Amino acid sequence: MANRTSGLAAALALAAAAIGGGPAASARPLVPSEYRYEPFNSNLPACADPEPLGEIRTTFREREQQYWRTGLDIVAFEVVQETGFRSNGLDYIPRRYCEARIAMSDSKVRLLSYSISQSLGPIGFGFGVEWCVSGLDRFNANAPNCKMARP
Repeated sequence: MANRTSGLAAALALAAAAIGGGPAASARPLVPSEYRYEPFNSNLPACADPEPLGEIRTTFREREQQYWRTGLDIVAFEVVQETGFRSNGLDYIPRRYCEARIAMSDSKVRLLSYSISQSLGPIGFGFGVEWCVSGLDRFNANAPNCKMARP
């Protein structure tokens, strides 16, 4: 009977620790990325800036022509808006999240979700752009429906 009682007490202690009844865990300190040894300054282009939009258009055209052979192209960017800035927190790499409606060469209008990130360009210089066109995420890299490309 004593073995059963001690086993039950041990099981209850483990359950309490798992639920949160144990010692409090300390959270990691949040250091804004501007105060790191190699700081970020969060100077990112605006969503409607021609440089990131041009990079998206060029990369999309190259991918569609060389890989998918569809001939699709982005004709125009419409209703460009910011959906988040540093939404992941101040201690992460600064990112600006954006959305735009794009007119395509197949006469369809699709939603483009993209982010502009600091120091994620070629070899870590400049800004990087990650993007997803709803309905054209063929490998579901940002599934479902480009949700993972948004904040």
